[in-house]
Amino acid sequence: MTTTPAEDSAAHPRFAAALDELGLGRLRAEIRRFPDATRTAAEAAAAIGCELAQICKSLIFAADGVPVLVLMDGASRVDVERVRQELGAGKVTRARAEVVRETTGYAIGGVPPFGHRTKTRVLADRSLLDHAVVWAAAGTPHTVFPMDPEALVAHAGGTLVDVRETSS
Repeated sequence: MTTTPAEDSAAHPRFAAALDELGLGRLRAEIRRFPDATRTAAEAAAAIGCELAQICKSLIFAADGVPVLVLMDGASRVDVERVRQELGAGKVTRARAEVVRETTGYAIGGVPPFGHRTKTRVLADRSLLDHAVVWAAAGTPHTVFPMDPEALVAHAGGTLVDVRETSS
């Protein structure tokens, strides 16, 4: 599969505006659009030609009913119990698709790490920092962009935590 630099219209308009507002307009030229959807981390890694762990998944959970964004590397799974402990919540569950869209303004599979419709608390797993560059969704299931993980976490307003599942 061939990738080409995206036209301005490749990124979701809300995400393109967020890049401009954050002074990251230069990243628009680095957005890659794929003819096939890259809704999963594995699909994105295969399309980009990078390691699965270099994909930054943007996942919405509900902590006592309040949406929270968890940024996780593509090779790992979120440990919901660790998220619950980190937040001091009574119950944490994966958010339903309509909650994801309502909270972020994007559909599952295209949620970027920032540029959301509403401000939510952001937890970023430290595993993202194991890479010089990570790739994240640019607001659609067909678009991704590369970014230094420390800058990505900072622009997302994320708190670094350890919330990935560990093998026993």
